Amino acid sequence: MELIDWLWILHPALAVVVIYPLMGMTVYLGRQTRHRRVDRARLPATVAHDHRHLGKWLATGMVIVVLVAITVSIVTKSFWSDPGQQLLRAASLLLVLAGTVVALLVLWRVQQRWQRILFALLTWAGVLGLGAQPEVWRVSDDPGTFAFWTSHYWTGMGLVALTLFSMAVSPETARRLAWRQVHMTAGVVAAILFLVQGISGSKDLLEIPLNWQKPAIYQCDFSARRCPGAEQAITPTTVLDPVG
Repeated sequence: MELIDWLWILHPALAVVVIYPLMGMTVYLGRQTRHRRVDRARLPATVAHDHRHLGKWLATGMVIVVLVAITVSIVTKSFWSDPGQQLLRAASLLLVLAGTVVALLVLWRVQQRWQRILFALLTWAGVLGLGAQPEVWRVSDDPGTFAFWTSHYWTGMGLVALTLFSMAVSPETARRLAWRQVHMTAGVVAAILFLVQGISGSKDLLEIPLNWQKPAIYQCDFSARRCPGAEQAITPTTVLDPVG
């Protein structure tokens, strides 16, 4: 594997090592929080605080992992292979990336609800803006197709939106039942999207060849599922009879 290949597996590695364990712990603490509140279970009073705190880290981790994937796609497909790319575009993309990170950091600090929702939207808008670049593979941008709803890109964007929303309204869930119900609904949808992400991400890993394999792989006809020279490779070799 070359350096570019290691960069491409950075996103799935972070998802497996960081995101999914965080998601599991957040769900577990969320169930304990509900169990303590509804069933009056004898659980530590800190479970609700731990649930909210890990939820914030999950949202932050989701944004970072998605930004890593988008950045690697743009850099390796354009600026890596063609250093002569426009400096203005590179500067603007870097500015959007920095602005997205700053909005995420501010989201951790602000206290009022409208401020939290505003910076959550700004963070998501930054992620969407970077993801809209032509180097980022999205399978389909048509919501009327099945490919759109099973796309690793779009389900990932949905997860980023849901986790940022949950982070923004987290203080409200401790005060009002309506916000808790909305939060639970968002959590159920997020759990389904995490399942879709695990399946679509594994599928994508099978479809992405190593960098040195791409010149040969991309000569194949993906619609017909044929590659140049495949017929000769599977043609049985005639074995001569040593007697005759």
